[in-house]
Amino acid sequence: MQNKKKFLWALLCAVVLIAFAVLAGEWVRRGQELRQQQTTAQAQAETETALAAAATTQGDTAKGAQDDEIALPSPTTAKAPTEPAQTATEPHTTYTGRFPLPAVHFTVTDPDNTRGLSEKRIDHSFGVAKNEQPHEISVTRQAELRKAGRKAVIYDDRTREKVLYLTFDCGFENGNTAHILDVLRDKSVPAAFFCTLYHIRQQPELIARMIDEGHIVGNHSDTHPDFSSISRAQMARELEAVENALRTDFGYTSRYFRFPEGAYSESALDLVESLDYVPVFWSSAYADWDTTNTKGADYALQTVTSRLHPGAVILLHAVSPDNAAAMADIIDTARSMGYTFRPLTELGS
Repeated sequence: MQNKKKFLWALLCAVVLIAFAVLAGEWVRRGQELRQQQTTAQAQAETETALAAAATTQGDTAKGAQDDEIALPSPTTAKAPTEPAQTATEPHTTYTGRFPLPAVHFTVTDPDNTRGLSEKRIDHSFGVAKNEQPHEISVTRQAELRKAGRKAVIYDDRTREKVLYLTFDCGFENGNTAHILDVLRDKSVPAAFFCTLYHIRQQPELIARMIDEGHIVGNHSDTHPDFSSISRAQMARELEAVENALRTDFGYTSRYFRFPEGAYSESALDLVESLDYVPVFWSSAYADWDTTNTKGADYALQTVTSRLHPGAVILLHAVSPDNAAAMADIIDTARSMGYTFRPLTELGS
């Protein structure tokens, strides 16, 4: 009897162990299946994400191409951009199709003007050039700037060649700039356009065309203030706003600046040059900014060409319909007088 009880107990234990082993094996199998399902689901999700990203990239590329057809000018034979050209597969991210440049933050030297530089307003004076000679005012002031070690230019006093530097101030658009650009392109004349932030924001296609056709886009400040009446920190912010707009929206940078209305101070001149800008004044100009007092293309032609001289920096305003109408004749007449047009980058070379 005792032996029978032992046998039954051993048999029961064996059955329990077998059942436990079977259950354990089932648990292991189910765990493996669950992990396999999770792995498969994750792989499927990653694949779907990759496909979605690829589709988005293709859509953005197509949209960029459409935007370029609408907003960007046609390629020209003018000077090549200074930035590396993009390949056909790269999305255009700016109005010029170049990659955007990183934004900058200007460091203000001597923000409180502890050196006591004069903050008195100076109005740029240049005189009226005659007989193909710069006026004595321009000659004297340029010599003073050079003696003081300034970068600022009024005209090219280092050459006697009959060279001209054509510049435009652009505070707003009056419907003439596209025609001016057409003439410059057709006659292969380089120019510099000094633009306010307002003009850049309002006319990005024109700005892009200026850049793409090899012209210089210069800094003419954000809000067009009197630089003799604002702090050095404010001056820096005025220039920084324009610089960053050109960098982020056009992939472009420029180191040329023109004071609004030609008004400045010794402190302002120092601050602008400390930011590595070249202040560009002028030695030839006329009252062409008043669109309510136009005098016709002939008047513009005679006035501009009568004030030419070797090394002249010519200031014109793109808002003037007279300048636009006379532009081709101005260029042709200047060339007939033996003059050639050069970009500001060659001034003094």
